[in-house]
Amino acid sequence: MTSTTHKDVVQRQFGEQASAYLSSAVHAQGSEFALLQAELAGQGRARLLDLGCGAGHVSFHVAPLVREVVAYDLSQQMLDVVAAAAAERGFENIVTERGAAERLPFADASFDFVFSRYSAHHWSDLGLALREVKRVLKPGGVAAFIDVMSPGSPLLDTYLQSVEVLRDTSHVRDYSASEWLQQVSEAGLFTRSHSRQRLRLEYSSWVERMRTPEVMRGAIRQLQQAMGEEVRQYYQIEADGSFSTDVVVLWAER
Repeated sequence: MTSTTHKDVVQRQFGEQASAYLSSAVHAQGSEFALLQAELAGQGRARLLDLGCGAGHVSFHVAPLVREVVAYDLSQQMLDVVAAAAAERGFENIVTERGAAERLPFADASFDFVFSRYSAHHWSDLGLALREVKRVLKPGGVAAFIDVMSPGSPLLDTYLQSVEVLRDTSHVRDYSASEWLQQVSEAGLFTRSHSRQRLRLEYSSWVERMRTPEVMRGAIRQLQQAMGEEVRQYYQIEADGSFSTDVVVLWAER
């Protein structure tokens, strides 16, 4: 039996689905893009790191507002999608770089902004990644983190983590607001604000995007139906398996 690391799992899961993420409505749309763009007003000379860039949606939204965007991801296939789409859209200031969030190949204080959207729940060590974010940010630099958030309640948390890993074996953890605040503080960053949004996930596209095996899909549906009413109500689980979950939008400064 061959040995497989978490990095291998992440690259396998997302390499095969890179193009699907470019066209995914969940990833391509969202009110948070306007928040990110508003933060960059008047920052035309800034250098920005799109950490865990996926198919590059953050990069494409912010590229017209800054001098340079570094789209950074563990999956080379994702980066190839980003590079091709950037060229097609005329974004010459987007460059790609491959690597893990826990070990950034950039000099100290080399970025004005670090934005990360729907990536942190795949990182094997959130605290280490946040310390790297602090290291590469310039003094006074700003970081924004957007990710699916655990409600914090043990019952609701256990359900969420279970369906996440059944759907996608590269999943590590959806963190609660209190976990985010603690980890950001311990990394040496100052939390400026944090808020909660709600995200509806349409079941069939949610599992198709990751090519979730049928046995895992069946387990997710069985779990949804077996949980108590308080779980089904909180996540607004629908007859077809679609559901809603919390999203954190956290702003931090160095």
